[in-house]
Amino acid sequence: MEENMEEGQTQKGCFECCIKCLGGIPYASLIATILLYAGVALFCGCGHEALSGTVNILQTYFEMARAAGDVIDVFTMIDIFKYVIYGIAAAFFVYGILLMVEGFFTTGAIKDLYGDFKITTCGRCVSAWFIMLTYIFMLAWLGVTAFTSLPVFMYFNLWTICQNTTLVEGANLCLDLRQFGIVTIGEEKKICTMSENFLRMCESTELNMTFHLFIVALAGAGAAVIAMVHYLMVLSANWAYVKDACRMQKYEDIKSKEEQELHDIHSTRSKERLNAYT
Repeated sequence: MEENMEEGQTQKGCFECCIKCLGGIPYASLIATILLYAGVALFCGCGHEALSGTVNILQTYFEMARAAGDVIDVFTMIDIFKYVIYGIAAAFFVYGILLMVEGFFTTGAIKDLYGDFKITTCGRCVSAWFIMLTYIFMLAWLGVTAFTSLPVFMYFNLWTICQNTTLVEGANLCLDLRQFGIVTIGEEKKICTMSENFLRMCESTELNMTFHLFIVALAGAGAAVIAMVHYLMVLSANWAYVKDACRMQKYEDIKSKEEQELHDIHSTRSKERLNAYT
């Protein structure tokens, strides 16, 4: 009987411990982190593969070649964009971890309103710093989303021309890369529907795959923007709660100090009365 009671108390203690641990998890920050990682993964992975597909399309069907020397051409720019993607992936992987740590930190400070005042003060400062940093990153991701929409627009035009050639017989439509700023004005790089390269490009799966990869990359950038907005809401709420916790802690400290002073005064008077009586 005693063993069953001890076992029941142990199970109850484990259950209460699990509930306490689950209560300390910042679920809002966790959801935002998952959304951020998903968006960054889609943008970086699909964006990298789409840029590689763009290089193959330019070299195979538009017959473009890399410029010799240190000249900055479209291929050099694509390589730079790839390195930027590597940096974005690494930076936001670390930033997501930092935001999760901040979420655990401030959640612990909020749950323990009567804890150490230094903890809540530090949590308030950290939340304010992350609010400013996340707002800057949100604006940056808005710019990335707008920039990613440009290749989607370009590939949509190319895909539309491929679709129109199958619907309109005898139509001679051309796509000139100069109108997109890919090549200089003096360099003519255009492809028309009557050429063999254009027909091979439209029949290949490479164009369709690259187009859809850019669309997924655009969706990933949009998801990262939503994650930044979600983080802003979470961080603002945490900052407000920690601020209230600081005020509550100050009130409790003042109240405890006053009670201690009253107790000391009462004890002093009692001793004085006792001494006067004796």
